[in-house]
Amino acid sequence: MSFSIENSDGIARLTLDRPPVNALDLETIERLRDTFAHLAAEPPSTGLLLTGSGRAFCAGVDTRAFAASDRERRARMILSITAMITELYALPCPVVSAVGGHALGGGFVLMLGGDVRLAASDPQIKLGLTEAQAGVAFPAGPLEVIAAELSPELLRRLTLTSATLAPAELHARGVIDELCAAAELVPAAQSRLHALAGQPGFAQVKAQIRRTTLARLRALVASGDDPMIAGMA
Repeated sequence: MSFSIENSDGIARLTLDRPPVNALDLETIERLRDTFAHLAAEPPSTGLLLTGSGRAFCAGVDTRAFAASDRERRARMILSITAMITELYALPCPVVSAVGGHALGGGFVLMLGGDVRLAASDPQIKLGLTEAQAGVAFPAGPLEVIAAELSPELLRRLTLTSATLAPAELHARGVIDELCAAAELVPAAQSRLHALAGQPGFAQVKAQIRRTTLARLRALVASGDDPMIAGMA
């Protein structure tokens, strides 16, 4: 199993679990897409807690699997990534990302899908958008999310230099909302979910502030195409 879901107290806790670094292969991406779609149809009453097992939250796309795939399978993965992040970004219920390990590339984008983002206060954790270093471009969907969620200065720095920052650095820039001890990460995330869900207008306001980005994401999904595919060898 590449991830698991546990339901308790109105919270769906999704734990990425694909050792060693919870990288995303095609099957995991498609399962996540379908899971987020199911949660949208039947939202948990309190919300979704998104986390990872082991030393990584998620190290992004499995670049070895991507490189070893034929063109058709790589194209399918690119389109599935955009569909998956669209389903996550559109969830009406509260979503809290609880980051206890490295979040790189697509894993960083998954983290940004959270309405609130918590991270362990560990200076060894690396957070960043390292596609340039990995030699893999961005699918169109993740580009929309990072443009919506990051300041232009931080977007430029992370994407063009492949810099990785510690949680404290991203907390100072407002990308991470709270730092806490690793042992307190999940309880703190659960508390945040209850606080978000306690607001009667949460879903309506979330839909308002994400409407423009979601419209672009849904148009990308409906197109069935991506500029990244045309650029592949």
